[in-house]
Amino acid sequence: MTAEYTVQGPVAVITLNNPPINGLGLATRVAITDGLARAQADVAVKAIVITGVGKAFSGGADITEFGTPKAFQEPNLLSVILAIEASAKPVIAAVHTVCMGGGLELALGCNYRLAAPGCNVALPEVKLGLVPGAGGTQRLPRALGVEPALNLMVSGEPVKSEMLAMLPGQQLFQKIATSPGTLMAEALAFAAEVAELRPLPQLRNLPCRHPQGDAYFGFARNMVKAMAKKFPAPAKCVDMVEVATQRRFADGMARECETFLNLMCTPEHRALKHLFLAERAASKVPDVPVDTAQRAILSIAVIGAGTMGGGIAMNFLNAGLPVKMLEAKPEALERGLATIRKNYAAQLKKGKLKQDRLDQRMALLSTTLNYDDLKDADLVIEAVFEDMGVKETVFRELDRVMKPGAILASNTSTLDLNQIAAFTQRPQDVVGLHFFSPANVMKLLEVVRGDKTAKDVLATVMALAKKIRKTAVVSGVCDGFIGNRMIEQYGRQAGFLLDEGCTPTQVDQAAEKFGFAMGPFRMGDLAGNDIGWAIRKRRYLEKPHLKYSKSADLLCEKGRFGQKTGAGWYDYVPGKRDAIPNAEVVAMIEAHRATLGLSPRQISDEEIVQRLVFSLINEAARIVEEGIANKASDIDVVYIFGYGFPVHRGGPMNYANEIGLFNVVQAMNRFAKNPHDDASFWQPAPLLAKLAAVGGVF
Repeated sequence: MTAEYTVQGPVAVITLNNPPINGLGLATRVAITDGLARAQADVAVKAIVITGVGKAFSGGADITEFGTPKAFQEPNLLSVILAIEASAKPVIAAVHTVCMGGGLELALGCNYRLAAPGCNVALPEVKLGLVPGAGGTQRLPRALGVEPALNLMVSGEPVKSEMLAMLPGQQLFQKIATSPGTLMAEALAFAAEVAELRPLPQLRNLPCRHPQGDAYFGFARNMVKAMAKKFPAPAKCVDMVEVATQRRFADGMARECETFLNLMCTPEHRALKHLFLAERAASKVPDVPVDTAQRAILSIAVIGAGTMGGGIAMNFLNAGLPVKMLEAKPEALERGLATIRKNYAAQLKKGKLKQDRLDQRMALLSTTLNYDDLKDADLVIEAVFEDMGVKETVFRELDRVMKPGAILASNTSTLDLNQIAAFTQRPQDVVGLHFFSPANVMKLLEVVRGDKTAKDVLATVMALAKKIRKTAVVSGVCDGFIGNRMIEQYGRQAGFLLDEGCTPTQVDQAAEKFGFAMGPFRMGDLAGNDIGWAIRKRRYLEKPHLKYSKSADLLCEKGRFGQKTGAGWYDYVPGKRDAIPNAEVVAMIEAHRATLGLSPRQISDEEIVQRLVFSLINEAARIVEEGIANKASDIDVVYIFGYGFPVHRGGPMNYANEIGLFNVVQAMNRFAKNPHDDASFWQPAPLLAKLAAVGGVF
């Protein structure tokens, strides 16, 4: 059942019942229109209330219908709203908890709207590269006023119902219920009060204007352009609201429909839709049932109070979980505490945190120098130096002191989790939790599944990731897991480009023009060039046949480790992150190039971007084929949320699909002929070659 029909006295109640968000799928839309028809035919019914069961009025579209004919099949949402507006009896929307997207547009089509306090109201279509498509751009400005309506549309962020009800002159909500629990009783009483009032009010008939007209919309376009960057939808929202102020309602609806359909054909929409579905799919692990029992996680321990350990601890403090942090020396603990206090103080200064919340979080944090003090923690995460000998010492101690059933997690970014688990007598309890720096900010969490990691451990940490507001992606065990294994190939190509004639600035600018948050050399300076240096030293021993540029090693030999030393590929002024080109670094690259016997050549931005991005795609194809990643879309989630890949391109695998796998392979074949590059790497991964040959996609 997708919508229930009941009659309570003189009021018919249509209750959406399509959990979890009461999505407006085809069956639900049919049930609404059927309910409206029943109410019209019943002479005893004087008014109609539409509401939703559970934890939502309606979150809008049913994501299971995305990209399918059902999404547009009649009655589509526009037809449902027209049926509401055609009702001879008043229709009242009783909204609560979540009223978003098509759910809000459904409510806007009703004659009256009552809201429970705390209801999240939003038009989030811009987050999918779209404008509202069922009248939202035309009705909401009439209900709220032009400026607040446009702000809702271009941000896509929810606003509480009681805040909107306070706007002067608003017609969105006729009443805010006393409490969520009294919403239906108040809606039924209100319906009885207005049952005989005529004419029936409709938002489409309200005037829509802005006193500054052209000047306001010119200002709005400039603001949106700076915010939206590569995405067309926010600017189109401005256009649609301007149309609402200038044209008849029917003309505005026609423009909205045309704009909505045009945006659906853009690569930006396809990328955002792909990412929306990919992020949700990442939380599902194929062989771990959704009803797998989870372990109780009520307290956390963190080994290491450095930048990473402190950032990890903050995630759990923010979620209201007590954390005990361990260090070897008192001064290291004090430095760690000072960093956490500094981070919270910065949030306080920006108004993102209130003093009482800061005090609550710090009260949850305790410290120790003794492993035995961690024995009662439900989850312990080590964030110590990336060295197997150091990890062994830590995990043997944890195996000794931790209670049975505690989860032992490593924040390792490259090391063999199975080897780490083997340092304990409980490998089933060991899992990788690879946070990204800064750990209290970055959204990605790579969950590394060892050969013996128990399914309930995996289910527990995936659920915990949601609690601390991380997007978790499961990876199998290999050197570098998903993200760092791929970034190594990206970095190798960046080095070869220097050898062949580029400067760090040229490479970074090409990558950033493509849409990366920062290019490979600025990223190296931020992460610390010494980290990559340590990994390469290990590679030289383990894989002596593997080809690398030596430019990065020469840089590190000069002590230029990046922002933390004030000098890396670029120079840095204390307190700022601006990357200032350094002539000595360029001279070092040129001298090294000369020792290789290479003459610099002109390299186009297109070649730079293709070599960087296609190296990611080829390695990702191998990762998927080996089963390290469960699915190709997981790669995209990792790279969007962890590595600054341009969101509007949907991740490396989605981008490969967009430009065509055949074209990717053709370019790789050209790169393989470059005598200075690694021809063996550019051999297309079997999965990539197979799909390209048949015109397939990841």
